[in-house]
Amino acid sequence: MVDWKKVAVNPDDSIKKVVDIIDKSAIQIALVTDDEGRLLGTVTDGDIRRGLLKGIGLDEKICEVANKKPHFATSKMNISAVKALMKRFGIKQIPVVDENSRLIDLIVSKEILGQNLKENPVVIMAGGLGTRLRPLTNDCPKPLLKIGGKPILEIILDNFISEGFDNFYFSINYKGQMIRDYFGDGSNWGVSIKYIEENKKLGTAGSLSLLNQSINNPIIVMNGDLLTKLSFSQLLNFHKENNHKATMCVRNYEMQIPYGVVNIDGSILNSIEEKPVHKFFVNAGIYVLNPELKKFIPENEYYDMTDLFREIVEKKLKTGVFPIKEYWVDIGRLQDFETANYEYAQIFSN
Repeated sequence: MVDWKKVAVNPDDSIKKVVDIIDKSAIQIALVTDDEGRLLGTVTDGDIRRGLLKGIGLDEKICEVANKKPHFATSKMNISAVKALMKRFGIKQIPVVDENSRLIDLIVSKEILGQNLKENPVVIMAGGLGTRLRPLTNDCPKPLLKIGGKPILEIILDNFISEGFDNFYFSINYKGQMIRDYFGDGSNWGVSIKYIEENKKLGTAGSLSLLNQSINNPIIVMNGDLLTKLSFSQLLNFHKENNHKATMCVRNYEMQIPYGVVNIDGSILNSIEEKPVHKFFVNAGIYVLNPELKKFIPENEYYDMTDLFREIVEKKLKTGVFPIKEYWVDIGRLQDFETANYEYAQIFSN
């Protein structure tokens, strides 16, 4: 039985607090109620990330991002009627209320409660030279550099496995045999690992053209030099729920101008803004692609993921972004490598 009281929140609770509640629960939803227990709305991970894209901060109230008109069942409905309602609207959780709109139950699909293996292939780009990490990469490919005593690529693999993914492709080039020797066919991890051989530099997307197997499900693609606590299941759900053809993970990046910025109109001084901070969303190196997009990637040619996204946007195919609020670090420089080693025990032991 689902203990819905553990995910009941107050409308004045901060978004950050509710994020923690959702992340710690297998139910993947929070229920917003008033002091009388009446249902005011629901909140999913997708609601929160859509709010982040609108500029709503984690310290603001959860009511700012809650779905205030959620689907719900009543206590008078039998289970067959409730299941029909969930199927009709394609929802996996539905709150149940009494005649006074007070929350009395939460029905959750077995798909969420059970840890089902996911059929989605995962492609990890592990063929880079790691030039900025020399001399560490002189004799070792970057994905095999150890963070907290474990290779970066193994940490990535373990994170995916913990969420039910078991079908992997490693795209390799520089010292690729070392990666093959370490991971083999994946049987030591209870998964399948196949290899995409890059005989020349193919960019961050070009090797996808070498995928020969027939693929029917969205593909997760990730750079092999990233560490993150991102939930790949939530990413996949977001992609599917929004009917995206492609989804790019993005993260906040702030840049401060070290001078006073002068705003002018012709030769007239309008204002001076001292050392302003500009905020951007930047590419985080993790993507979900529907399999039919593979046709846009030129075969065995250099092609970056940004080239692919530009093309599908130009073709007006539905393309989305998924903001990362979790821990994320790109291990591209020696400083990043040292930082990741310092933070590893604290971040990944929780």
